[in-house]
Amino acid sequence: MIAKTLQGLEDILAQEIAELGGEDIEIGKRMVSFKGDKQLLYKTNLCCRTALRVLKPIFSFTASDTDEVYEKIKSFDWHQYLSPEQTFSIESVVFSEEFKHSKFVTYRAKDAIADFFMEKTGKRPSVRLNNADLILNLHIAHNTCTLSLDSSGESLHKRGYRVAQTEAPINEVLAAGLILKSGWKGEKNFIDPMCGSGTILIEAALIATNTAPGIYRKDFAFERWNDYDEELFDSLYNDDSNEKEFNFKIYGSDISPKAIAIARENIKSAGMAKYIDLQVKPFQQYTEAPENGILITNPPYGERISSKDLLGLYEMIGSQLKHVFKGYDAWIISYHDECFNKIGLKPAICINMMNGSLECEYRKYEIFEGKYNDFKRETGGFKEKKKDSESTEFKKREYRFKERNNEKAEKRLPYRDKEPFTKTETRFRKKKDDFEKQPENKRERKDSSIPEWHGEEAVKKFVTFRQPSIGRTPSEDNRPGWKKLRDKNLARKEKEQMKKSRKRNYPDK
Repeated sequence: MIAKTLQGLEDILAQEIAELGGEDIEIGKRMVSFKGDKQLLYKTNLCCRTALRVLKPIFSFTASDTDEVYEKIKSFDWHQYLSPEQTFSIESVVFSEEFKHSKFVTYRAKDAIADFFMEKTGKRPSVRLNNADLILNLHIAHNTCTLSLDSSGESLHKRGYRVAQTEAPINEVLAAGLILKSGWKGEKNFIDPMCGSGTILIEAALIATNTAPGIYRKDFAFERWNDYDEELFDSLYNDDSNEKEFNFKIYGSDISPKAIAIARENIKSAGMAKYIDLQVKPFQQYTEAPENGILITNPPYGERISSKDLLGLYEMIGSQLKHVFKGYDAWIISYHDECFNKIGLKPAICINMMNGSLECEYRKYEIFEGKYNDFKRETGGFKEKKKDSESTEFKKREYRFKERNNEKAEKRLPYRDKEPFTKTETRFRKKKDDFEKQPENKRERKDSSIPEWHGEEAVKKFVTFRQPSIGRTPSEDNRPGWKKLRDKNLARKEKEQMKKSRKRNYPDK
């Protein structure tokens, strides 16, 4: 099976699937593949917080053009999954130079299934874009094609508890992923001072109580499959044995009364009102923070939600973190580096994340009193280093870069088996090696026939002093070309005087 997710959350999703009992888990780009039975398929849809949809591959083949795709799909036995009385839909995802139009691929695949049933039964199933009985996913990478059943239907980020929303609400899967990335699972207080419609607050409450996020959905696509086991799914849906008590509090606030009203409706719809404390309050009005807490927030980026003074907003965030939230771990997701720079704090972790089409960063700030050098001496520095959270691709590039440098160093220096030394030591050692390689007759540094001078004798021999020109008359000047320049200036002045006298004597000419 294949579970799809947002970029940057693959490791979190893999961990969730492992906890549910998945086997042979492999992480890919925006997806995690795994093996399991029907029960695991149901549980993945119901319980995974960072999955967007769960696919069950049923047919793989290779094709070089749309005609070949048509023939291969038509040759598949569709009776076990579909009947002429049912409806179906197909979504195509294409990453290939041979297939340039994903919609045309979809049309050909649809025709193949319809023609299969027309030839076999004389009837054809209908295509339905919404709530079809069978939802198919066709994935093409180069010339490898994979046809899968979509067990989720609507994207799993649509939990079902949101009844209203603000201008730019955060994706529920991303909100849950941000919380799980921080490591928080309900062991301390939680605060979001810019909560908007309350998505992060609700996802935090679901995590703290270990409530399955899929219980609010109306249905899943697998409920319309021919082999759907209703009794099995009901037992999983009604099983609350893994839920737990939450003994802390979740605090949310926002500068907008409208946003707080919307958040209150969504929280009530999710049934999490007793765990969440809401109030209309600008971030700059915080004078104290709840003890033993963590802060996670998604401030405006200036893209979908504008701010009159965006950089000033982030400067205020940094000031509040430093003065009010001492001892906290503060996690902030944003888009612009200029905004992060205005916070004025050194991040302990930077994680690349995608928020829709925006390439964002998710940064962790460990808030402490005093200067960082004092904090580092007392505690050893940040709990986690930035390099541990860099992307895998960057780590590979860095590793290859170091490897190349090491290879060059080994060719350049014969001392790799000894203790490392500085660049200056390397330079002098190399000169020493070059000197020792010379023949004995060329190693002589001195010639005994050349006399040596020291002290005042050396100064008189090698140092000359220019005499000052102060007090000299122009006639005494013996600089090269001086006389020639003087004669040239005198001739120019004489010529100018002749012109002036001619004008006086002959004014009409």
